[in-house]
This record gives sequence, C-alpha cells and structure tokens, in this order.
Amino acid sequence: MNAIEGLLCAAAGGDSSAGVAAGGLIDFAGLFPPTVLDMHSAARKYLEYGRSSYRHALGKFILKLEQFPYLWDAAGDYVRGMPLSVIASPESDWDDLRRLLDKGYAVKAVEIQSADGASEMERLIAKVPEGLLIYFEVPVCGTGGQMLAAIAGTGARVKLRLGGTVAEAFPSPQAVAQMLAELAHRRMIFKATAGLHHAVRGRYALTYAADSPTAVMHGFMNLACAAAVLYFGGEVEEAVEVLEEEWRGAWQVSPEAIAWQQNSWNGDELREVRQKFFAGFGSCSFEEPMRELEALRWL
Repeated sequence: MNAIEGLLCAAAGGDSSAGVAAGGLIDFAGLFPPTVLDMHSAARKYLEYGRSSYRHALGKFILKLEQFPYLWDAAGDYVRGMPLSVIASPESDWDDLRRLLDKGYAVKAVEIQSADGASEMERLIAKVPEGLLIYFEVPVCGTGGQMLAAIAGTGARVKLRLGGTVAEAFPSPQAVAQMLAELAHRRMIFKATAGLHHAVRGRYALTYAADSPTAVMHGFMNLACAAAVLYFGGEVEEAVEVLEEEWRGAWQVSPEAIAWQQNSWNGDELREVRQKFFAGFGSCSFEEPMRELEALRWL
C-alpha cells in the first residue's frame, strides 16, 4: 500500500469491534460550525463526495441522533447507503438508535458527549447496540489517567476536540502531545474533531465570514505524524515539534512514504497507525482538506 493511501483510507474497525469499517480519514461534519449547512445541502454534498475521485478519503456522515428524521427527509432511500456516525448524550433517546439499526440504516459509530465517570459510561454502553464503534469525548486538558482507564476498560475509544470557532478552543501542542502519549501508552484508539480542515498548522480564519477573526490552528498532517511518532515509541518532545511545525517544506510526501525531518513512514506503517491508533477526524469541510493536499502536490 502506498503512503498516501495508507494515511487517507486504511482505517479498519480495530480489535474491540472487528469487522466494522471506520472508513476514510475525514468524517464529514458539514452540519456543524463553522460551516453549518442545512440538512439537504449537507446530504447532497456527502453523496457527491462519495462519487468523487477522492471518495477513498471520505469517512462517515456525522449527525446528532435527533437529526435523523431530517436526514431521511433530505436524502430518502440514499440514506441507507450512507455510513453514519451518530452523536448522542446521556439524555438521548437511545431506543431511537436501535430502531435505526433495525430498519437497516448504516450506523457505524456512536460519539457520546459528557459522560461522567466509569459507572455512567458502563450504563451508556449497555444502551448501545452490539457491533458499533463507541467514542467518548474527553477534554484534552484535565482528563486524568483514571478517566482514560475507565474508557479503556469498556473497550470504547476516545474523541478529542482540537479546536472551534474561538482561539481559546485550541489546546496547545504540548497538551495535545501529552494526551496522545497517554493514549499511545494505553494503546487506545482515538479520533479528533474541530479545527482540523487545514493540512499544516498555521494562522487561519476561524469561520467563513469575510470579517472572521484568525487563530493558529492545528494541521491534520501534523496530528497524523505526531500520532505516528508516539505510536512507534517516540518522545513527547518530538511529537510537540511535529505539532508546532508550520513550514510545509518540512514534509516530503511521495507515493512510497511520508517523511518529516528524520522520521519516515511507509504505507503499511501509516495503515497500522490508522487501524490501531489514529482513526481519523471530523471536519465541517471535506473539500478544503483535499484541495490543500492537491495544492501541496501531496495527492
């Protein structure tokens, strides 16, 4: 497998949910800020991306559990072919999730917000139908080993929020690297979300408004390579360097390998990282990351 394919599309379900495909690198979160598309537009775009030349990089369609009726209205029978990742909370009507599966909809994952402690996690997991990937969202800063151990004990995965529409929403490279190191040490699979629609770290507009403020945002290539550093036994300080890198020339990307400084990962190694550690990320834009990779001639 070549390096680009290994990064973009080689994410399998993992040991805790064998046989459940996690899809491509980018889950489409067009319903959420800063894009905030209406359901018809988001569904139409997702279906278009699924027919594009970059469909191998496309992951799941993300929506809140209570939004599903609007998706059905927007896409009709096409919904049945759309792999879905459903966001739920402890207060959600979990019977709705089971009804969707009973009707044959392709729900692949559940992303749970605001679970409080091991006992609540176990209670919520008991409500999730067997065979689905389960992610618990935890803060990058302030999440201790006890919480991660509780998640690991359930066989679930971790979701990290790495940005938002205000500068304060972006955790520091040091905090991100430390969290990734904890996850790598425990061999826990994670996905990321928010503020990751640019390939390389830099200062970008926070929204699509003409007068949008700017902030330094994490790059998804930085994140993927930092994950690879730590997964293969590198030091936290080196992961911080990767996450802080803003010079695009620091990367050499070829069909055979992706390299940063003295580190190089071939397609099989990147595939392993995607399968066993970094599942991918949610983005409100699918086009922007792909256009950037094209502009950098990395595709």
